[in-house]
Amino acid sequence: MVRQERAIRTRRLILEAAASVFDEHGYEGATIGEVVARAGVTRGAVYFHFASKRELAQGVVEEQFGRDEIPERHCKLQEFVDLGMVVAHLMPRDPLLSAGARLSLGQDVFGDLGGGAIPGWIARLEAVLTAAGERGELLPHVLPAETAWLVTGAWTGVQIQSQKMSGRADLERRVAVLYRHVMPSITVPGVLATLDLGSDRGGRVVAELAAARAGEA
Repeated sequence: MVRQERAIRTRRLILEAAASVFDEHGYEGATIGEVVARAGVTRGAVYFHFASKRELAQGVVEEQFGRDEIPERHCKLQEFVDLGMVVAHLMPRDPLLSAGARLSLGQDVFGDLGGGAIPGWIARLEAVLTAAGERGELLPHVLPAETAWLVTGAWTGVQIQSQKMSGRADLERRVAVLYRHVMPSITVPGVLATLDLGSDRGGRVVAELAAARAGEA
């Protein structure tokens, strides 16, 4: 058990170091040597967990899907908004999310990583929208698969533009504006009136999760 826990911690340390390297230098500019130096582990330890730089990049991309936790809500469309706002809040603060975005969108690795995290985000949003439709929260014309694809593309575009123009300093506000435009076109009026679309929504949800974890501890 001790050995297994140590291996898990080492893998985590390597992924965090790799994320910072990929985020700063991109896939082509990143080297295993730099990851080794930042993680403070041996080259053998890196190759024990990841056979190549490509596998290491894939690990960073896949790690995103453990960092998007949101509380379950009675209203599924609030969960839909919360998911996007939590990621918008965390991305400027979390190298794993930031590096995952860069790797997913990098033309030099797109084919190798199968679209990166984007297919996973589309599937996650589609599942939430499907549940919202089953609860009668969606307007009749809304198709969850198409809306999930569209919103993922729009969110990605907002993230890229925010990164280029402000270093993501305004990402939360820009994503909130996106949802204020999108949600009226997919949500039944009675549900729309209850949605919290505030720019600080992501930070408040993250704080709520932290408080819940502290209470459990």
